[in-house]
Amino acid sequence: MIDDPNWSRADSTYRRLKDMIARGELKPGDRMREIDLAERLDVSRTPIREAIGRLASEGLVELAPSRGVMITRLDKQQVRELYALRENLEGSAAALAAQSASADELSNIRSLLEILERKGLSTGDLARHNRAFHAAIHEAAHNRYLARALEQLSDSLALLPGTTFQTEGRALEAHREHREMVEAIAGRDAARAEQLARTHIRNAGRIRLAMMFENDRS
Repeated sequence: MIDDPNWSRADSTYRRLKDMIARGELKPGDRMREIDLAERLDVSRTPIREAIGRLASEGLVELAPSRGVMITRLDKQQVRELYALRENLEGSAAALAAQSASADELSNIRSLLEILERKGLSTGDLARHNRAFHAAIHEAAHNRYLARALEQLSDSLALLPGTTFQTEGRALEAHREHREMVEAIAGRDAARAEQLARTHIRNAGRIRLAMMFENDRS
C-alpha cells in the first residue's frame, strides 16, 4: 500500500505543531494564524488547517471569540481534573511496575533517579530528567493502554506553564518522593508504590494550582 503524500504532509505538520507546543514555542493564549504557521513551517495552508483540526479534537487548541484559533489556556477546574486523572494513571503505572518490572528495567529506573538527583541543576534539566524517570516507570508497567492514556495526558500537561520545580523546596521534596517510589517498586510492594505515586502527583498538583492561580480562592 502506497502512503498518501498529502496525509504524510498533514501528519508531519501536526507533529511539528504539537512539538512546538510541548517545547513552549507556542504558548497558551497564542493565536494560530494559518498563513503565519504555513510560512514558518514552509508548507501550504491545507496541512496547517488539518493539523489544527486534529489539535482541536485533542483539546490543545480552541476557537476563541473575536480572536480566532488559539492555544488552549486551561482554567483552574481543568487543571484540577488533569491532575486528578494523572494521580490515578501514575498510581496505576507504579503499581503495575512493582508487579511487572524486569531487573533491567528496575536498574534503568534507579539510574534515571540518580541522574535526576545528581545532574538536574536547573529547572529545565529537572523537568527533562523527571519526564524520563516517569516514562521509565510507565514502560515498566507493561500496559499498552495505560501507556497510551499517559501519552495523551502528557500532551495536555504541555499546556501548563513552567514547572513545579520552580517552587522553593519542591525539588528536594520530589527527590524524596521519587526514592520512596523506587524502593516500593523494587520491593514489589504494589499497594505502597501506588499510594506513593498518588501522593507525589497530588503534591505536584497542589503546587501547580498555587503557581497558576495564586490569588484565586475558588
